[in-house]
Amino acid sequence: MLARIRSAAVLGIDAYLVEVEVDITNGLPSVATVGLPHGAVKEGRERVTAALVNAGYSFPLKRITINLAPADVRKDGSGFDLPIALGILAASEQLDAGGLAEQLILGEVGLEGDLRPVRGALSMTLAARKAGLRGVILPVANLPEAAVVEGIEVRGARSLTEVCEHLGAGPRLTPIRVDVRALMAERAADVVDFADVRAQAGAKRALEVAAAGAHNILLVGPPGAGKTMLARRLPSILPGMSLDEALETTKVHSVAGLLAPGQSLCTVRPFRSPHHTISDAGLIGGGSSPRPGEVSLAHGGVLFLDELPEFRTNVLEVLRQPLEDGAVTISRAAISLSYPARFMLAAAMNPCPCGYLGDPGHRCHCTPMHVERYLARLSGPLLDRIDIHLEVPAVAYRDLASSAPEETSLVVRARVESARQRQRERFAGMPGLYANAHMTAREIRRYCRLTEPVELLLRRAVARLGLSARAYHRVLKIARTIADLAGDAELGVTHVGEAIQYRTLDRRRAPEGTAEPAGRTGDRVASG
Repeated sequence: MLARIRSAAVLGIDAYLVEVEVDITNGLPSVATVGLPHGAVKEGRERVTAALVNAGYSFPLKRITINLAPADVRKDGSGFDLPIALGILAASEQLDAGGLAEQLILGEVGLEGDLRPVRGALSMTLAARKAGLRGVILPVANLPEAAVVEGIEVRGARSLTEVCEHLGAGPRLTPIRVDVRALMAERAADVVDFADVRAQAGAKRALEVAAAGAHNILLVGPPGAGKTMLARRLPSILPGMSLDEALETTKVHSVAGLLAPGQSLCTVRPFRSPHHTISDAGLIGGGSSPRPGEVSLAHGGVLFLDELPEFRTNVLEVLRQPLEDGAVTISRAAISLSYPARFMLAAAMNPCPCGYLGDPGHRCHCTPMHVERYLARLSGPLLDRIDIHLEVPAVAYRDLASSAPEETSLVVRARVESARQRQRERFAGMPGLYANAHMTAREIRRYCRLTEPVELLLRRAVARLGLSARAYHRVLKIARTIADLAGDAELGVTHVGEAIQYRTLDRRRAPEGTAEPAGRTGDRVASG
């Protein structure tokens, strides 16, 4: 007899439906799984066999063929255990399959018949709703994330027996719904606060600008200046997540298996801080069975790279694509996957190997050659993709000992949210555009119009600093954000002047004694 059960599998962070076909015929007892099963799917045969027997059902001693359709896509994961078990019971006439026609079934089965959570439950529930299915049955542990999807009945079970009773004449499983609006209205109290940082007004201002426009930022300063402390407080001034952002971020963390028990949505922007020994696959994603890397786990939040020059060159260079495109494409011989990776990059570094170049309180022991080699670990194309370069000086003792109140994250976040609201109104109806940092050259020409004094200032800056076209556009984006914070509709000299000051490393790399442009370079780039 043949039985069909609807299930799903994850490809990237999205899911697609899989039809589990179970056919039982006379012949030598055997179980064959076809349809490109891989890893945990192959092992599932043994789990299902033991679970059926231990749950009190009879395992048919016949020829069993299990097909996972579509057959041309590799299937991985343990989520097919439950649909395979139900398919065997239905094909052997131990279970009425009539109630399974419009249900999506997924879950890992333990040897005693208990159900265990699977990765990607949110993505698979969304796929079921899109396909027009009526309901989803999955392990209880996956209920919090799956139940946020509206328009579909989501039921959780603790065991194979509970599912069979629900489909038969036993107790029914109750649909569960999570109040998404209440979840989104809640914002967890920030563990850290800007008020904890003494002095560093310039750095705080730069972080506020970065948060207001979703700009990447690099902090350069001696050890103990507070670079890491500042970066870790960046999420506390970021605006709250929209529902679409929360869903996409949750999908990434669900696929990676990083959702906390009982967590429904990722409503707090993530903060990821990998060690400098991380591999390029760990940062960007990949592996034999591709998984999201740190850049995707930071989607919608902050990726903090401390001691930036200590990261291997090949690791840093793989950041170019996600910084530019907001996504990562991982290609293998048999598969190509895309993961979202729209994050804010916050990085920190010392000005030299010993860390005390330019610090009046300490003597630097580095030679000019050592400093040059140290800074050369960061390529020009990578620095171009970092909007703000900021020098963070050491904090004086009088500032550390001061008891004067500092501005809190709540106050700063209010200004950031006001600037972001202006950007949302400006980019309304433009998919993929949520902040000034996401503008393309076309939007820059449209929303960053220059008056004659502003254009003259930019022309001089381009010539003196040797700015690339990409760096020129980044300056305009930052200036647009500064204007939004001030509530100004047009770019002024003060906005652009402040934006130019945030290109510290460009000033360091500029040739000494560069004259004002008579030439065409400034004119060509400024014309944009």
